[in-house]
Amino acid sequence: MKASELIEQNNQKRELLTEDNEKYYSGMLLYIRTKLSLSEQQSEEVLMEMLDHLIEGQQDGKTAREIFGDDPRGYADEIINHLPKEERKSTSKFLSRIGVNLLGWFLVIRSVATLLVGQESVSRVYIVPSLLIFLLIALLIAIGVKVIFGLIHKTAFDQNSSDKKMMLQAGLYGAGSFLFIFIASYFIKDFGPSFVLPWTVSLGIGAILLLTSWLMKKAGN
Repeated sequence: MKASELIEQNNQKRELLTEDNEKYYSGMLLYIRTKLSLSEQQSEEVLMEMLDHLIEGQQDGKTAREIFGDDPRGYADEIINHLPKEERKSTSKFLSRIGVNLLGWFLVIRSVATLLVGQESVSRVYIVPSLLIFLLIALLIAIGVKVIFGLIHKTAFDQNSSDKKMMLQAGLYGAGSFLFIFIASYFIKDFGPSFVLPWTVSLGIGAILLLTSWLMKKAGN
């Protein structure tokens, strides 16, 4: 089965676990899935094997700790050490899809902003400043994903961790990033070559890019 099918089946089968076993297994699942360098396909196959093994053991009256041990982090690290890395081709496709999706939203949001402001000057695109802002947004999103996944990976087995605290940290990062982009946009002056891009054209191109990103995701699945 493909990774997407394994994930869906995993979600369904986890409902068969007891509360304690589900909590133990979910910790290992998050810990492994948030290791972005690993092969997604191989990771999901191993996670499914672990889940099937746990369900069988549970039917015999065993707990997750009895099956996998009292050190879930160490067990998960051992599994991670034996999993292959994601292929460069798959990584390139994923990054390309994210880039297309990001550019699509960038153009759609720009169209809405242009329409609301109602100034023709906003329809003129200065290539270099726009490229700098786009790269800044992409960089902050990439850092944000790494930070959030890092938090999840770090607290996967922490009994005292709080989802609200994690959401607050993610929210603060998002707000800080938005403020940083806003300030950068204010100080980056318009210069260099430019062209006129009406909001209708920008909206149309953005919609096409978002559709392309969706089709790329479907093809990958």
